[in-house]
Amino acid sequence: MSIEVGQPAPDFTLPNEDRETVTLSELKGTPVVLVFYPLDFSGVCTAEHCQIRDDYSSWLDQGAKIFGISRDSIFTHKVFKAQENLPYSLLADMKGEVAQQYGTWNADAAIAERLTVVIDREGNVAYTTKSGGIPEARDHSDVLAHIS
Repeated sequence: MSIEVGQPAPDFTLPNEDRETVTLSELKGTPVVLVFYPLDFSGVCTAEHCQIRDDYSSWLDQGAKIFGISRDSIFTHKVFKAQENLPYSLLADMKGEVAQQYGTWNADAAIAERLTVVIDREGNVAYTTKSGGIPEARDHSDVLAHIS
């Protein structure tokens, strides 16, 4: 199953690096950016998160909440977030259930493929961008234009 622009974003609840739960439907009224990625500490993932970190204020200025999502544990996320000085939460999808809902779970590799989803204030998918494959970084240059 893949998601399409215009459809309601699949709801979920996941823990962040501080053991706090994040429920997507509770964020209605706020634009949300979900950044699915394979693994903390891998080269491409680290580079992508550093790019997001460096562009974070422009996304935040539009009122967006940003969440990275991977199969890593909350403990791994906590260390990765601190090491890379990431200003947004990382959510632990350890069984890949949310990645499956969003059509980005790679069952053979047991990791999420790279997918970024912008969700509008009404809770609908406004934009998506996906990389061509797990080792390829995605282009986030259009994300800001779709946050509203």
